Amino acid sequence: MRNQTESGFTLVELLIAVVIVGVLTAVALPAYQDFVKSSRRADARNALFNLQVNQERYRSNNLSYATLAQLSSSYGVSSTSEAGHYSISVTVNTASTYTATATPAGSQIGDDCGTFAITNSRPDTSGNYADSDCWR
Repeated sequence: MRNQTESGFTLVELLIAVVIVGVLTAVALPAYQDFVKSSRRADARNALFNLQVNQERYRSNNLSYATLAQLSSSYGVSSTSEAGHYSISVTVNTASTYTATATPAGSQIGDDCGTFAITNSRPDTSGNYADSDCWR
């Protein structure tokens, strides 16, 4: 007679491993999603800073700030951020002032920071716009 030993996992051990993986996933997934959303905020900031540079460039030649359509035709400024996570618009436009906003789009909707804005080359943290912590 041979002495046989069985090896492998029992059903209980397998179920315990599945439960542990499930708990870790339930904890880690929301933290990961928050991290991804916060990293995408750089897309909004970059788009607004690019728009800001082009606004000043336009104003140096035309003595007024431009609409988004004018910036698009003159300098190729897009109505969406580079990665497409934000919609860009110029909401206030006069000879001496402008406000540009970056509104979350697609999977970025629901981000805690919401809409980013620049007024006359400065981050606008008033009202419904993203606060100073979001600009970091």
